[in-house]
Amino acid sequence: MKNLSQLSRYALLATLVASLAACSVLESDKIDYKSAGKAPTLEVPPDLSQLSRDNRYAVPGGAVTANSYQTGIANAPGVPTAVANIGDVRMERAGTQRWIVVNRTPDQLWDPVKDFWQESGFLLTTEQRNLGIMETDWAENRAKLPQDIIRGTLGKLVDSVYSTGELDRFRTRIERTTTGTEIFISHRGMQEVYNNSRQDQTVWQPRPSDPELETEFLRRLMVKLGVSQEQSKILAATSAPAKTATIASVGNQPVVQISEGFDRAWRRVGLALDRTGFTVEDRDRSAGIYYVRYVTPNPDKKEEGLFSKLFSSSSKDEKPIKFRILVKSQGEATTVSVQNEAGAPETSANAQRIVKVIADDLK
Repeated sequence: MKNLSQLSRYALLATLVASLAACSVLESDKIDYKSAGKAPTLEVPPDLSQLSRDNRYAVPGGAVTANSYQTGIANAPGVPTAVANIGDVRMERAGTQRWIVVNRTPDQLWDPVKDFWQESGFLLTTEQRNLGIMETDWAENRAKLPQDIIRGTLGKLVDSVYSTGELDRFRTRIERTTTGTEIFISHRGMQEVYNNSRQDQTVWQPRPSDPELETEFLRRLMVKLGVSQEQSKILAATSAPAKTATIASVGNQPVVQISEGFDRAWRRVGLALDRTGFTVEDRDRSAGIYYVRYVTPNPDKKEEGLFSKLFSSSSKDEKPIKFRILVKSQGEATTVSVQNEAGAPETSANAQRIVKVIADDLK
């Protein structure tokens, strides 16, 4: 936390190293995460860990080594496209959303993906093999810390004093397809802000998801799966025509209209839900339904989070409202609508807000 005692520690450290002002500043990588074990913990709701197992999403264990696969071609493709691949790994993109497709089964990928996050400096707080979901703890990107004279000289001795005031968490969704597996990574961020005019107290509040961070971790995961550093950068740099989503009204019900077929729309809606703070409790692809609820990601429990303000609530002790997100396609056009927990069309102001959140992320 940003408080007066920390300021005193800064002053003391500055005095200790004042004579070292001639030292140079070290340059760091863009990403260097460290598990935020001492930071405020944002726990996964207990009921999420008690979901019944469903064989539709079973991802049994079994590791596979990256060097057992060919890394593919070494040259960049001549024309950037929405789909780029090397060997059995490719990256797809729609607007700001990206995901990777691997011609391997989920059971071959679960352990390598788990190892990837641990090697990247994270702890895993959620491992739902039946849903194909794993989620990291909240961690701080230490590469954002200032490389000033104090930290550059004393290093780890003063690392505990420094804080970026930002935490990141990543959710990975592994989905089985008829030809292999699709892997999605979504980012959620929090930032520490002052909550009074004296600036001696702070609270944690949500900040927007970062598509560039998602892309970077997808790229690094591709390297883990056998793609070279150079090739992964080529795939991550490919561009695609922007895909847009519009809000409309069908039968007095607010909906999102997407000019894409079911497969791509289903993927993009799932990623949008992961990004925007909804917990996907279950999903039925054959029926085109995501079963979701919203949980406020506020560790201090003092103020409402950004997205919690979208939903009217008379009491902070009320249970999260559950919804069904219906994805329905006809040809190359898809409609996304909101249903209540019982499966009836939701026409309330909450439905309008949810539709807007989804549409904004899909643009």
